Amino acid sequence: MKFNLLHKDTKSNARCGLLSTAHGEIHTPIFMPVGTVGSVKAVHARELKDDIAAEIILGNTYHLYLRPGTDILESVGGLHKFIGWNKPILTDSGGFQVFSLTDIRKIKEEGVEFRSHIDGSKHFFTPENVMDIQRKIGADIVMAFDECPPGTSDYAYSKKSLELTQRWLKRCVQRFDSTEPLYGYEQTLFPIVQGCVYADLRREAAKNAAEYSRDGYAIGGLAVGEPTEVMYEMIEVVNEILPEDKPRYLMGVGTPANLLEAIERGVDMFDCVMPTRNGRNGMLFTSEGTINIKNQKWERDFSPLDPAETSFVDNDYSKAYLRHLIKSDEILGLQICSIHNLSFYLWLMREARKHIETGDFAEWKARTVKNVSTRL
Repeated sequence: MKFNLLHKDTKSNARCGLLSTAHGEIHTPIFMPVGTVGSVKAVHARELKDDIAAEIILGNTYHLYLRPGTDILESVGGLHKFIGWNKPILTDSGGFQVFSLTDIRKIKEEGVEFRSHIDGSKHFFTPENVMDIQRKIGADIVMAFDECPPGTSDYAYSKKSLELTQRWLKRCVQRFDSTEPLYGYEQTLFPIVQGCVYADLRREAAKNAAEYSRDGYAIGGLAVGEPTEVMYEMIEVVNEILPEDKPRYLMGVGTPANLLEAIERGVDMFDCVMPTRNGRNGMLFTSEGTINIKNQKWERDFSPLDPAETSFVDNDYSKAYLRHLIKSDEILGLQICSIHNLSFYLWLMREARKHIETGDFAEWKARTVKNVSTRL
């Protein structure tokens, strides 16, 4: 994998680049639609490729390991072939999912014992077998196995958790580097920087991760309960240390405003379930602000979903029609909302890249954050 920095903003740390993988190129900053179980909910692969113009999607190791299982994925030649997706894929190691199973998992030095949320069966994740599982899934970019402490964790727990994550990272790197990809193309491993909301722990984690000289780095454990301003502060702390010539991936974040603030602070890659999850609940993200399409105020509004035409569906359906679909529990309504929101997020990334290139990112970002934070 190669990353070329193409432009840097003169008034902030925003930058745009080109990430090259075996399955294609990724223009950064980029948003990755979340396809947890090998499917971006309510969205067809053709729509992801052609209409939404997604350049990379995300899958989840925990969910794919449980169902359909790595034996099926390996027998068909990996996740790309299984789901009919010929562009890049990134897999989350499953650490966040495992640690969210508070009542049905046990953390040990060796790894984590947990029970499946599907059938209650017992499983054990270690840094080593999580690398093996991601080899079998076949993602272009794989994540190290880590512990993700809540944003409200105290210093003592956060320090202990980080120390465990760093020991696990060493084991992940050793296993990954001692094994080969299974499907004839290269994969790359990103370490995850933890440390909760404590600047000294974040610095320690970033320095430790950078010592492994990997192709990119992830920032984890944010947007998990801490105040937004603290999240931004931690991003700044970490990005002062992570290599400038490698991509930085902020995991699980977030709102359109969050993305723009993080881009200004030097982040290149994002994922979040918010566009599809909120969409399925009737929330639309637009260039003018967020819309709860269930509200009665849209009942007779026959205007497009977004006047800026951020999505290919914007001129096909009115707010009134979409409200009718959602209120009628029609599946088409869920599809339209999901496609629109993902298209909006990808449009926002393209706009950010354009304004970084033209040199007016700071001014554009200030206006846009105000707009997208408005509730209509």
